[in-house]
Amino acid sequence: MNTTARLMLAALLSLPLLAACDKAPTETTEDAAVALAPLSAPTTNDDNEWGSYLSAVVTRNMGDVTSSPYLYYLPSSDSEGFEGAHERLREEIENAMQRGIVEGNLVAFGSPESAMMADIIVGAFQKVGPGSMKGVRLLFIGAPADSERVQQAVTPAGVEYVFVEAK
Repeated sequence: MNTTARLMLAALLSLPLLAACDKAPTETTEDAAVALAPLSAPTTNDDNEWGSYLSAVVTRNMGDVTSSPYLYYLPSSDSEGFEGAHERLREEIENAMQRGIVEGNLVAFGSPESAMMADIIVGAFQKVGPGSMKGVRLLFIGAPADSERVQQAVTPAGVEYVFVEAK
């Protein structure tokens, strides 16, 4: 994915998050998520569709997190430049998780390639110290078949694990 496409995806992903800040003071994020219509994962591998979908899922799962979330997206394996994008994302996630995420933040992972994203998460958390991410909400948007191994890999770090099936 080239730089322009990344910037466009980042801008697209941040718009719904800004809108979420405009909710009524008495409305909780959990109440709003229940009241909203169910989301459907894109049936194509279009990055823009996936960006909109993932952004909506993240917005609905912010909980009491008030800072901007960290969202990691792996494009489809049939997209142009996938191998390079996969390797760069793997390195980026490993470095970020080793540096650590500050308590009160949300880190979200999603992709049309659920198993590959799960592999990246599991690999990155092998180098994360136990209890080093207490108070961090980790959201994995993917296939149920990948959820358990992601949860087992991230739980020792002390994160609050949240799984949303991409269906």
